[in-house]
Amino acid sequence: MKTHDLTIDGVSLVAYEWGQPGGQQVVLAHATGFHGRCWDKVVDSLPNDWHVFALDARGHGLSEKTEPVTWGRFAHDLVGVLDELQVRDAIGVGHSMGGHCMAHACALRPEFFVRLVLVDPVIFPAESYTKPPGTFMSLDEHPVARRKGEFASWQAFRDRLKDRHPYTLWLPDVLDDYCRYGVVPDPDGEGVKLACPGRVEASVYMGNFDTDIYPLLGKIEQPVQILRAPGGTQAAPEMDFAASPTWPDLAAAFLNAEDCYQADLTHFMPMQDPQRIAKYIRGEEI
Repeated sequence: MKTHDLTIDGVSLVAYEWGQPGGQQVVLAHATGFHGRCWDKVVDSLPNDWHVFALDARGHGLSEKTEPVTWGRFAHDLVGVLDELQVRDAIGVGHSMGGHCMAHACALRPEFFVRLVLVDPVIFPAESYTKPPGTFMSLDEHPVARRKGEFASWQAFRDRLKDRHPYTLWLPDVLDDYCRYGVVPDPDGEGVKLACPGRVEASVYMGNFDTDIYPLLGKIEQPVQILRAPGGTQAAPEMDFAASPTWPDLAAAFLNAEDCYQADLTHFMPMQDPQRIAKYIRGEEI
C-alpha cells in the first residue's frame, strides 16, 4: 500500500493506494467518523491487479482538521483528489456519508466513474432537504461531541468498543482496523487521541443538509447499485446508527439504479461482510 499526501484547495488530505496501475480503478469513500483504512478488508477481497484508492476526508484520519466539514465540501475535496490521482473510469464506492458524496462527485465529474456502488448511502427523502436539519440546537448538545477522545493506546480504544452495540456486529479484524488507524499520537499526553474528534464528527452529522443531492442524482447516467439495510422504526432507540438512513425509494431518483436490499445486514455492512461488498464491486451475482 502507498500513502499520498495531497493539497487540495489549500487543505492537506491523505489518500491510500493499492494494487497495480493500469488495472481496473476503484475509489472508496468512508462514512462519517471513519477513515480510508476501514476499507482494508474489502480491498483484500478485490483482484490484486486492480488499482484501488481510498481517501481520509477532511477532519478524518490523517487529513487536516479544518472547516468546513460539510457534505458539499467533502464531495469537492473528492473531485480534487481524483483529479490529482488521474482517476478515470473507476468503480465509485461510498459507504454512508461517503455514498452521498460519491454520487455528488459523479454528477460533477462523470468521466471519473464507470459505475457506482452506494453502500447504505445517507440520502434521505427529497422533502427532508427543505426542512430544518436535526434535533440538536447546538454542537454542544450533540452526544457524539461529548465522546471520549483520549486513550492509552489503540488497543484500549478497541477494548472500550468491542462489547458495545453496534461494534459487536463487526468482524474483529475490521474493528481492529477502525481502531488502529482511527487514532493518532496525543501531543499533550503519552497515549493516543481520536483522529476524527467528537466535535468534528458531530458537526458533520449536523451539517448533512448543506447540499440538496436530488437535482444532481438525475444527471448520473452510470449504472448505480444501492445496497440498503433495514431501516429504523418508531420503537428504535434514538441515534441507532445500525439502522439504514437510505430512502427506500432512492433508486427511482437515478436514471439507471438498482435497489439491492440486504435484509440480514445493518448500516455497517462493510464491517460485517466485507467479502459481500467486494463481490458487488467485482460485479458478481449475489
